[in-house]
Amino acid sequence: MAKNNSNADQLITTIISGIEDVKGHEITILDLREIENTVCDYFIICEGNSNTQVNAIVNAIQKKVSKELKDKPWHVEGVDNAEWVLMDYVNVVVHVFQKHIRDYYDIESLWGDAKTTVIETNY
Repeated sequence: MAKNNSNADQLITTIISGIEDVKGHEITILDLREIENTVCDYFIICEGNSNTQVNAIVNAIQKKVSKELKDKPWHVEGVDNAEWVLMDYVNVVVHVFQKHIRDYYDIESLWGDAKTTVIETNY
């Protein structure tokens, strides 16, 4: 593999840590590197129980990535209604959902060929 993934690995670890800081749950990583014509290398998908928690997850990710990696998302959308917030860190795209919206769009099955990693949370 020609791509250097240490930066992506560090970013993913930091994003997941931010999600866990505010008790985001159902955290899944989709590795899209083996799939042709994808817009990024990884999706990180998680959910919150309310728009308040979704916004808390988004803020926690932004603060942690900014502090630890001096990086910020290239683009963020969906914060107004906070049902589905997309955070674009170029190679890593984070989707923060409320459960009913995540169930409806079912991104994991749309990207069924991706290698999937489920992160166990202990809370």
